[in-house]
Amino acid sequence: MAEVVWTETALNALDAIADYIALDNHEAACDLIRCVFKKVELLADNPQMGNTPKELKNTAYRRLVIKPVYVYYRTDGEQVIIIHVERNERDFRKSMLSK
Repeated sequence: MAEVVWTETALNALDAIADYIALDNHEAACDLIRCVFKKVELLADNPQMGNTPKELKNTAYRRLVIKPVYVYYRTDGEQVIIIHVERNERDFRKSMLSK
């Protein structure tokens, strides 16, 4: 079983997304946060669960789709490191993963 580690950048991005959703529907924002953490915890036992989008071929990064967000992560030994979270409507840029 791997340890799931969130970067500060990823947590801040998820928080910003939830804050935006909460402007219209606080309960939906809370549901999203619960859903994301629940699904991400599954990575501890299944680190290859996410897909490798074409933009990330030949890299160590994978993406977990949890509508309406994408969670980008990589594995490092016994850790699954959550690197970035973004709304799935946004255009992906590799530079987002190096912040």
